[in-house]
Amino acid sequence: MDGPDLTGRTVLVTGSAKGVGRELLLATAERGAATAVHYHTSAEAARDVAERARDRGASAAMTVQGDVTDPESVDGLFAAVEAELGSVDVLVNNVGDFAPAHWSDLEFETWNRVLETNLNGTYLCSKRALPEMRETEYGRIVNIGYASSEQGLVSPENFPYFVAKKGVLMFTRMLAADTQDDGITVNAISPYVVENSDEFPEELPRDRPASFEDLIAPLYFYLDPDSGYVSGENLEVDGGWLPETV
Repeated sequence: MDGPDLTGRTVLVTGSAKGVGRELLLATAERGAATAVHYHTSAEAARDVAERARDRGASAAMTVQGDVTDPESVDGLFAAVEAELGSVDVLVNNVGDFAPAHWSDLEFETWNRVLETNLNGTYLCSKRALPEMRETEYGRIVNIGYASSEQGLVSPENFPYFVAKKGVLMFTRMLAADTQDDGITVNAISPYVVENSDEFPEELPRDRPASFEDLIAPLYFYLDPDSGYVSGENLEVDGGWLPETV
C-alpha cells in the first residue's frame, strides 16, 4: 500500500508489540520512519516487532517499556525515545483495555483500568508529546476510538469501554482546537471488529471484520503532508455498521 514518505520522522505507537498497534507501527516503518515499539509487559514480542520494522525499511527501531497510565512512566518512555531517536513527530495512542461484562458485575479496579488505559493514557501521552511538537511546529496525533461512539453508543455490556472511547473522541476534538495554530493535527480512527479480535458477532458488515489494511489506509491519510488541514476528525472503519442500540 502506497503511503507518505516518513523519512526523518520519529513514530511512537503505544501498545505496538501486538495486534493493531503492531501493524500500524510496521506500516510507518515501511515508509521509512524511525520507530519506537512500546510495550508494557510483552518485551519479547516488542523486540520481534522492532526487528521486523528494520526489515521493512525503518530508518531505526527501538523498544521502549512503560505504563501509559502513570505520569512518571510516560515521561520516562518519551525521554528514552527522545534520547535514541529524537523527539516524537507522530504519536498513535493505541493502548486500551476491554472488559466484556455487564457494568454492574465489574469491580471498580476493572472499571478504572479500562478508563485509565483508554482515556488517561491518551491524555498523558499526548500531553507529553505536545511541547516538542509545538517547538518544531509539526506533529501528528492519531487516537484509536471505537465505531459509533460518535453517535453515543449505549450498551450495558462493555460499559466502561464505550464511556472511555466517547471521551477519546471528545479529547481528540478539544486537542485539535487547542493546537490549530501549532502545525499539529489530532484525529481519530474508530474501527468496529478487527481481524485479530478474539470473538466475532454472528453478522458482520460486508461479511468480514476490518483488516489491518483497512486501518492503515486512514493512518496514511492523516500522515500525508497534503492532509495538514484535516484535524479534529474521526474516521469510522466499520463497513457501514449500525448498532441496534444507539
